[in-house]
Amino acid sequence: MTSASPSNSAAPQRFPVVVVGAGPAGLTIGNILRAAGVDCLVLEAETREFIEQRPRAGVIEEWAVRGLQRRGLADTLLERAQLHTECEFRFAGERFRFAYGELTGQHHFVYPQPLLVTDLVREYADVRGGEIRFGVRDIRLHDLETSRPSVSYTDAGTGERQLVGCEFVAGCDGARGVTRTVLPETTTIARHDYGIGWLALLAEAPPSSDCVLFGIHPSGFAGHMARSPEVTRYYLECPPGDDPENWSHDRVWAELQQRLGADGTPPLTEGRLIEKRVLDMHNYVVEPMTFGRLFLAGDSAHLTAPIAAKGMNLALHDAFLLGDALVAYLDKDDGSGLDGYSEACLRRVWDYQEFSQWLSEVYHGTSSGDEYRAGTTFARLRRLFTSPAAAAAFAEQYLGTAATY
Repeated sequence: MTSASPSNSAAPQRFPVVVVGAGPAGLTIGNILRAAGVDCLVLEAETREFIEQRPRAGVIEEWAVRGLQRRGLADTLLERAQLHTECEFRFAGERFRFAYGELTGQHHFVYPQPLLVTDLVREYADVRGGEIRFGVRDIRLHDLETSRPSVSYTDAGTGERQLVGCEFVAGCDGARGVTRTVLPETTTIARHDYGIGWLALLAEAPPSSDCVLFGIHPSGFAGHMARSPEVTRYYLECPPGDDPENWSHDRVWAELQQRLGADGTPPLTEGRLIEKRVLDMHNYVVEPMTFGRLFLAGDSAHLTAPIAAKGMNLALHDAFLLGDALVAYLDKDDGSGLDGYSEACLRRVWDYQEFSQWLSEVYHGTSSGDEYRAGTTFARLRRLFTSPAAAAAFAEQYLGTAATY
């Protein structure tokens, strides 16, 4: 909640910036600030161990990796990440390889988000000496529409309330975080519900292909994404709100084998399922991404369903823009970056939202039960593999090179 600062509190600690949330966006912002000699405080509701193990996305676009690299945040990623230059669509019993690297000269990096978060925490807290407090509770934001906002929270170790004064708050605590709850009624939140679910799976099994697989099948979409030499991410389209317990080990693998099967391909390598949860597919966009001295970044400001693997990339884009803009203001009194922050972010956000919606039709049209949607799905797929112009346009959107940064 937002309110006036507690009048009976002791003199607060002060930091130029308080970052709420220690995900990729919040930690990247923190690292940018620390590299410029700007003090900041990162507040995180979970433990360090939790955020370093929380399963999340794993596909990072090349422009995002280069942005991390320029800021000294990609050394381990560049050593350990897998490079992908192709993906494969499987439909109508056939396989169709799409070599987007040849069309663009760029590639994807496959690097699970927990590993990136681990790198960013270590760099921020252990190398650059940034202040971070884990396990905090009951975060509240105060005086956001003034030049002296503050943040209060309950310390995990002592149970005492702490008050921190600042000049700016970066809201990076996701869709369910406190920073979303303080937005005024004038804020627009545009939402799109796809009306489908995805069963998200992690399998203790080596990848069954050297690239991402998209299974377009009348029974529902299926996806295969490598995470490491020993672990593979799978997705299965399912009813929204479905119970993961409805999906036994045998049922999961039978559906994956069917939906990802194609002539001339070996069966998938099966293994123990170590994660099984249902994601209801929806997107939203908060506009504007600012309120007074509060600036939202990442899932606090927008959500893109994992349909197009864009979420972590958008979070990093926000972080680059916001981190640089805060440094420019605090070091040089240049407020142009902060003034234009929301508009600059939203250009890429809406571009990725549109691509996600387009790709959803490709993934789910044949399983919709609608013959018209099924027909247009196959038209899109045929065009992708017969038209150089359509292939180039898809490759640009898939890699994020069409959006400006």
